[in-house]
Amino acid sequence: MAEQSVIIGGGPAGYTAAIYAARANLNPLIVEGPQPGGQLTTTTNVENYPGFVEAVDGTALMQKMREQAERCGARLKTGEITAVDFNRAPFSLSFDSGETLEAITVIIATGASAQYLGLESERKLMGRGVSACATCDGVLYRGKNVAVVGGGDTAMEDALFLTRFAGRVTVIHRRNEFRASRIMAERVKQHPKITVLWDTIVSEILDVPKGEVTGLRLKNVKTGAYSELPVAGVFIAIGHTPNTKPFAGKVAMDDNGYIITEHTRTNVPGVFAAGDVQDRVYRQAVTAAASGCMAAMEVERYLKH
Repeated sequence: MAEQSVIIGGGPAGYTAAIYAARANLNPLIVEGPQPGGQLTTTTNVENYPGFVEAVDGTALMQKMREQAERCGARLKTGEITAVDFNRAPFSLSFDSGETLEAITVIIATGASAQYLGLESERKLMGRGVSACATCDGVLYRGKNVAVVGGGDTAMEDALFLTRFAGRVTVIHRRNEFRASRIMAERVKQHPKITVLWDTIVSEILDVPKGEVTGLRLKNVKTGAYSELPVAGVFIAIGHTPNTKPFAGKVAMDDNGYIITEHTRTNVPGVFAAGDVQDRVYRQAVTAAASGCMAAMEVERYLKH
């Protein structure tokens, strides 16, 4: 028997969609994917999610959402959807295990993954001074020196945002000019609290034994010279990749792979998208949750007609 509503992805968008769908008696099934809880599980202190006076651990917040979804009646399933067929009714969803299931409606909430430098020290210090979200974590570095890695508009926005809190912001870029829009680049170059290091890459993030970021080991790509920069935090701003590979060619996407939606509806009737997978602008837990609510309400309306 086909599922009424399958939600693909277990982050803020997916869990919130499940809560609303369950309360609407849609008996939703959440396929949590390879990282239950999504990107928020890499954040140790979430200070901007409504309802928490004190900072809450990202993993703990996601666990609460998960439990709430279950309490409301949502069902959880582990596994990863690797292929879909939206040309048939009901829709067909295939797992990495080879299992398949059918669904009358689908909410895609697979999120977007931040691109990282690929350093082992970066992985070990994630959430301990390494972040990909200045808006989420910037306030934790009040009066401290931080670095931003990247040269696009996101890096410029992050650097300017961090000047509200940090004592000093250093932008590290591997080339000798920014890829960002001219106006954003000029704002960064002229800001008194921002220093730019050109032709530079991060070769190591310090200090893994201490369990926190204390600085960066840098390499000038032109001279080959190494140096160290003391910082308390480093923000990686080299882009995000929406997790839309299984849906390529199945729903409309923009040039960067983000699903195109109108009020969470995709171009395929019965298929909806919520959270960062369709949001390249805000990428916040609260906006993801809000769009999950919207998607569930749209599913309910769709099933009524």
